[in-house]
Amino acid sequence: MIAPARKVGRKFQNPVETKVGGLSMIPKVLKLYLSNKDERVPRSPLGPFSTDTRIYQRPPESGLRVTWMGHSSFLIEIDGVRLLADPLWDERASPASWLGPKRFFAPPLRLEDLPPLDTVLISHDHYDHLGKETIRKLAGMKATRWVTSLGVARRLQSFGVAADRIVELDWTQSMTVTSLNGNGVTITALPARHFSGRGFHDRFETLWSSFVFKGDRHNVYFGADSGVWDGFSEIAQQYGPFDLTMLEVGAYNELWKSIHMGPDGAAEAFAAMGATGLLMPIHWGLFELAPHAWRQPIERMVQLADERGFKLWAPEPGAPTEVISGQEHRSPWWRMTAIC
Repeated sequence: MIAPARKVGRKFQNPVETKVGGLSMIPKVLKLYLSNKDERVPRSPLGPFSTDTRIYQRPPESGLRVTWMGHSSFLIEIDGVRLLADPLWDERASPASWLGPKRFFAPPLRLEDLPPLDTVLISHDHYDHLGKETIRKLAGMKATRWVTSLGVARRLQSFGVAADRIVELDWTQSMTVTSLNGNGVTITALPARHFSGRGFHDRFETLWSSFVFKGDRHNVYFGADSGVWDGFSEIAQQYGPFDLTMLEVGAYNELWKSIHMGPDGAAEAFAAMGATGLLMPIHWGLFELAPHAWRQPIERMVQLADERGFKLWAPEPGAPTEVISGQEHRSPWWRMTAIC
């Protein structure tokens, strides 16, 4: 089951049979949006959130620290290596700068203020994970290694990243990133149940992946975008256990549950992985990408965690937060923004 990716012609295949909606789904989605009166976009501004970059001058005492920037963007410091994953500082998750899902809050820090990076990782090429302007700025600023899924290198090169700085990984392939201090973290690409492309014409032509980050002391699973499938238990058996498991909880609906798991799917996947360590909800809180209330994913995830006894790790955007074994972290930031 956990095997390299397959292609049929030019198109990569999912690890299990998966149907992805096409143009015929547009009327159904439009009906959902027109009939749904939930608070899909915050009525009052969120934040501002601000990262105190002075904290990066000293390594995390635990060896593992994560700064969540919202959605699926985060800076992870793991056993002496700094990795920036799916960075999205663009104003919109869209091909147009004037149209499409707009950020709920400004980035907690400027790209120019990021600490020195060892690696930038891009899980796949969707607009909410790969922003053109973000990549262009990082390409000119940070002389670092880029790691991504098969086929995504050409996207990065078109945005200014030098080809010799990019490593593409197939599912089950690994590479080791070494910091200037000699610390190493192994990055392994693994299957996910999703798809790729920047439009209807190029779907499945680049690969999408989840990833494992394994250092000397810590092991982290970044689920990226995925629907539920039967590979999660095998991933945990072969590559776990994990100190921190990042699973998507937002931008979901029954119409596309095969490619986005939502909070109930995240609970199912985490349970299949043994429910060890801490569960970090990602892919929520920054863009309107589905017809549900913007708080609903985290509200439901908190409820499920309490019911099932999962240890949740959910920090405030922009707050560099240490991951300590067995210790939950639940920031109430999303409750504090409610209108009184």
